[in-house]
Amino acid sequence: MKEQIISLINEYSASFNKLSIRWEDVVEVIIISFLVYHLLIWLKNTKAWFLMKGVIVIVVFIFMAYLFKMTTILWIVENVIGIAVTALVVILQPELRKVLEDLGRKNILFSVLAFDKQTVEKFSDKTMNDLVKASFEMGKVKTGALMVIEQKVRLTEYERTGIEVDGIISSQLLINIFEHNTPLHDGAVILCGDRVVSATCYLPLSDNMEISKELGTRHRAAVGISEVTDAMTIVVSEETGHVSVAYEGKLYRNLDAKGLKEMLLIAQDKEIEEKKHRLWKGRARDEKETNA
Repeated sequence: MKEQIISLINEYSASFNKLSIRWEDVVEVIIISFLVYHLLIWLKNTKAWFLMKGVIVIVVFIFMAYLFKMTTILWIVENVIGIAVTALVVILQPELRKVLEDLGRKNILFSVLAFDKQTVEKFSDKTMNDLVKASFEMGKVKTGALMVIEQKVRLTEYERTGIEVDGIISSQLLINIFEHNTPLHDGAVILCGDRVVSATCYLPLSDNMEISKELGTRHRAAVGISEVTDAMTIVVSEETGHVSVAYEGKLYRNLDAKGLKEMLLIAQDKEIEEKKHRLWKGRARDEKETNA
């Protein structure tokens, strides 16, 4: 037995020494490792993780059936495997869609080829101050509010569920929209640039089980829209008057004015835009000097 093990080790060692590793092989291993790593992270952060545990149990059961030559079970598995894969895709359809949306949102290929143009206007400092003022004015009197700030991903399909407003953002306008017993107070408002685009809009509700049970539909809708788009949503609680922000699938609760402004600065992305502007002006100046 010992001699057989040594012979087997020597055989594998000899075959390994014959291998020649190319740089393409190293790149391929890195790419596969990257994909497997992100696949595991995706599984961990979705309900697919629990489904995967069930799949592992079934795989172990099939292996045992193969080991003990249970032909009837193996025949059933061979005929059901195609249907099972299709059912798996249907079950995981929301998660798979979210993964593809995230890939598209990153704009990896388009950013390299410069096909994708930024068309969504960033909001001004005045709009930011009006949003902060309106949020905490409504919080003082416990007026519930839901304000969605559109970014790169267009929110057209959600705008259609509401009533078109198309007005310049001001604290007074936002407070009037969400005032109790007014026609537009129910639902969310969608903001694009410095304008209120639509009001009374319906948003998708998050099915995240980690959201506190004490939070209502308004907060769950804010998280829901942040899971399927890159929008940032301001929530004012009708029960407590606290101001929260939903962004990238996370809920930042009980913010003060400074905290809300810091979150809005992320959405405004002003520093990056200013850097791009300065870089463009520098290039234009260099070109003029070169032409001169």
